[in-house]
Amino acid sequence: MNKSQYDVTIVGGGPAGMFAAFYCGLHELRAQLIESLPQLGGQVAALYPEKQIWDVAGLPGVSGQELVKHLTSQLKIAPVDQFVNETVTDVIREADGSFTIKSAGRISHSKAVIIALGNGAFTPRRLALNGADQLVGHQLHYFVRHKADFAGQRVAVFGGGDSAIDTALMLEPVAKQVYLVHRRDNFRGLEHTVSRLKRSNVKTVTPYLPKSLSVTNNGAVTIGLKKMRSSEEDALTVDQLVVNFGFTSNNAALTRWSLDLASERRLIKVDSTMQTNIPGVYAIGDGATYPGKVPLIATAFGEAPTAVTALAKRLYPNKQMAMHSSSMHIKQK
Repeated sequence: MNKSQYDVTIVGGGPAGMFAAFYCGLHELRAQLIESLPQLGGQVAALYPEKQIWDVAGLPGVSGQELVKHLTSQLKIAPVDQFVNETVTDVIREADGSFTIKSAGRISHSKAVIIALGNGAFTPRRLALNGADQLVGHQLHYFVRHKADFAGQRVAVFGGGDSAIDTALMLEPVAKQVYLVHRRDNFRGLEHTVSRLKRSNVKTVTPYLPKSLSVTNNGAVTIGLKKMRSSEEDALTVDQLVVNFGFTSNNAALTRWSLDLASERRLIKVDSTMQTNIPGVYAIGDGATYPGKVPLIATAFGEAPTAVTALAKRLYPNKQMAMHSSSMHIKQK
């Protein structure tokens, strides 16, 4: 068999792509998993390794790095070919319905494709204040990779969504003091998370917008604050700033592929089997959309087996496939 010929190519090695690859292995489909980052895990591993995740069934509060570790162990049970630090530059649909996968230095062929790219390339929404860019990587951060870096320090977190609240709660046990600054009195996080915030020692500063910042002689940062719908102003002096205003993202790489994928609000439209408008091409995770879609990791974990099962039936309609894990006779390695 040609080693570059696969039943399935999964593009994107985040949690959704990893679980899809595992499911391909369970059904003994010849599959390859391609990830552009140097390691599997996607944004969860690269940006939020110590952040707690609450929407994974059976693993309440699991950290990003722990979740990726579990998924990596799972892949060893039913392994597939893995290629990291490799960006897919094109996917071409051939006349026979198969696909040619092009990446730097390598060409492979696949009968089906699962796109698990999430929202694609992402950029944090910046803190639009004079002098902010000069502090990035020193006193100003858009991601928290290691909470120990903030031990014993005063930290101001900007934002009002789940990510900002989660970051504040994550840093509370190690920081000297955490402030959560938001432009509204109410927070947009899940009710349970907001309740945890209210019970914590995090000091909420609302409703204020950051107006200015300056570095003091001892290296601390003073943030000028303006109260919303008021002329009232205040100031807050801390050692570190963490900005969680969300991200701007796009899947520009997809537009360069030789596939005319139907989309809605920059997300790939799929049907109930996760198939796109192109037969043999499926999409799962945050980059896919359908009526009623809830963009959670838990949702992506459900979409992966749906897509794999559908494409397996399409490729091998007469193949008998186990539908439940209890009937797969898995032997853990």
